[in-house]
Amino acid sequence: GQDWEQRARLLMQWGDRLPSLSDEEKTDDNLVHGCESKVWLTGEVSAGAWLFRASSDARLIRGLVALLLARVNGLSAPELEAVDLSDWFDQLGLGRQLSPSRSNGLNAVLQKMRQLTQA
Repeated sequence: GQDWEQRARLLMQWGDRLPSLSDEEKTDDNLVHGCESKVWLTGEVSAGAWLFRASSDARLIRGLVALLLARVNGLSAPELEAVDLSDWFDQLGLGRQLSPSRSNGLNAVLQKMRQLTQA
């Protein structure tokens, strides 16, 4: 369990560095459904590369979302489609530690990203 506690602390530090969204951006439209914590997500595309910004009211989730952003920012829509979240979290050694609800929440964030790229 100690290993996970260290990782959780690290994740929270990552989350603390995540630039927060403005209150204007924290709208129902930008809310990710399927997360037990509130997560807001915005995205814009520049020269085919997507840049997402996100915020959450839960520190650990914010950290996980920060990790996800590090993985996906700068990808094109087809590359984003190809991202395998569970495989990637296993590679990071986080797969086993993620509760199903957190894992589902992150998948919901990724789905929302994909929806934005299709819009």
